[in-house]
Amino acid sequence: MSNTPAPELFTWEFATDPYPAYAWLREHAPVHRTRLPSGVEAWLVTRYGDARQALADQRLSKNPAHHDEPAHAKGRTGIPGERKAELMTHLLNIDPPDHTRLRRLVSKAFTPRRVAEFAPRVQELTDRLIDTILENQHSVEKGTADLIHEFAFPLPIYAICDMLGVPREDQDDFRDWAGMMIRHGGGPRGGVARSVKKMRGYLAELIHRKRENPGDDLISGLIHASDHGEHLTENEAAAMAFILLFAGFETTVNLIGNGVYALLCNPDQRHRLQASLDAGETGLLETGVEELLRYDGPVELATWRFATEPLAIGGQQIAAGDPVLVVLAAADRDPERFAEPDTLDLSRRDNKHLGYGHGIHYCLGAPLARLEGQTALATLLRRMPDLRLAGDPADLRWRGGLIMRGLRTLPVEFTARQI
Repeated sequence: MSNTPAPELFTWEFATDPYPAYAWLREHAPVHRTRLPSGVEAWLVTRYGDARQALADQRLSKNPAHHDEPAHAKGRTGIPGERKAELMTHLLNIDPPDHTRLRRLVSKAFTPRRVAEFAPRVQELTDRLIDTILENQHSVEKGTADLIHEFAFPLPIYAICDMLGVPREDQDDFRDWAGMMIRHGGGPRGGVARSVKKMRGYLAELIHRKRENPGDDLISGLIHASDHGEHLTENEAAAMAFILLFAGFETTVNLIGNGVYALLCNPDQRHRLQASLDAGETGLLETGVEELLRYDGPVELATWRFATEPLAIGGQQIAAGDPVLVVLAAADRDPERFAEPDTLDLSRRDNKHLGYGHGIHYCLGAPLARLEGQTALATLLRRMPDLRLAGDPADLRWRGGLIMRGLRTLPVEFTARQI
């Protein structure tokens, strides 16, 4: 056993930089039982090999009904309010065969072609947000902005709203509800639950309208997708639209925010990427976004799993009913799998990271997140080539939620001329 004491988990210091603690766990307690801030006890899986195996193990159910939860932990897993709002029947909460049926139906509406056709709109939204930032500056010499609130947050909200078919005049409501979720993500669950309830009411009404008057959008596609005569029920369609919105925006906010921050903290890599983009190349941008996902990705822990029977992970016995959380951030820095894992290398090719999961629950929205991440980073570097951090990195605060990893704010400076 190591002489160094076990690190304290889930403190504010841990949220700022969890990687030293994860390195200790990988070495000394790779499958580690801990009490979470919510009071729930769960197993943390930190090594890459164990993590990859656990993500694909069908004995680990996504359905919270399998949680052998004590009274004090009731309702403290998953997204606050989703059970009460009848939004449980989405891909993050179900197993085969229901998962297989739902994913097949949703895949019919959420195709790579649809994502590719959406690229010009993502570019338009990106440019519009940067235009707004530049227009709001009082000095040409030195502009300032909070890249989270003014750029990384609104971009995926407006993009996923457009894809789902939320009318433009309603999108600011979604932005408000999503903002409430992010603000309360690490604190009281009531604020998130209220936003979930409002979103559920809106989605029910929108699905009803789309059933009567469908368009070329994702909600219309979800309603009308069929497989051997089977359709999504109204609850299933609402739950799927909700999770695409909920999972689709916050992961991308963090991908852009964490990605920009990592580039600003690694100027040699940032300059390599800038030179590559200036030369009209896209290869380094593509491998670079994958590396940013591995290095400091938007999802720190995979969503909840529950053992349906006794099983072993990494030599550790897990009891039936126990919650298991796969720590993607720890697995993606495992030196057994990645050479120099704590080094950011945008040209890294052997990069089978777990940032979007693995197995049947691999993220359906990964192509859209990649498109948004690549477009956002390339456009920022092109239009704000001298972008730099404003203030001391030690003053930055990370949100304290369990699953996601992201900055609360990202203050930057730049020359405010439009390029």
